[in-house]
Amino acid sequence: MSPCILRTAVAAAALVGASFAVQAQGSIPAIKSEGALQYACGGIGSDESTAMRAAMKQHPLALLFSAKDGAYLANMQVQIKAEGGSSESTFTASGPVCLLQLPEGRYHVTATTQNGAAQSKSVTVGKGSQTLDFRY
Repeated sequence: MSPCILRTAVAAAALVGASFAVQAQGSIPAIKSEGALQYACGGIGSDESTAMRAAMKQHPLALLFSAKDGAYLANMQVQIKAEGGSSESTFTASGPVCLLQLPEGRYHVTATTQNGAAQSKSVTVGKGSQTLDFRY
């Protein structure tokens, strides 16, 4: 076999292997619904975390939860209120990354840790993806 053909075969095998590796990576947890809000929370384990972070730009809003030292936080109580309306959604974030699908508008998001520490942030959803980073 000529060196050129051998290099081509090795490169093709590497591409096929990389394709299977990407498919084997973790996937995004199941989508849940709370009123008009659809969300998926996860990011436990490196494969799922990688998948969740890769999908952030495909969602209008992403939430990240961590301690000040960078350690991820889970089991956060999240409340989302539409500004100027009566729409409110609450859920427990089972992982440090949440991907949200919700209608365009301005929202007030409050995230509370298991020990009661709370932070609130406002965000406008509708033009590109937004990320709210909650650090405790």
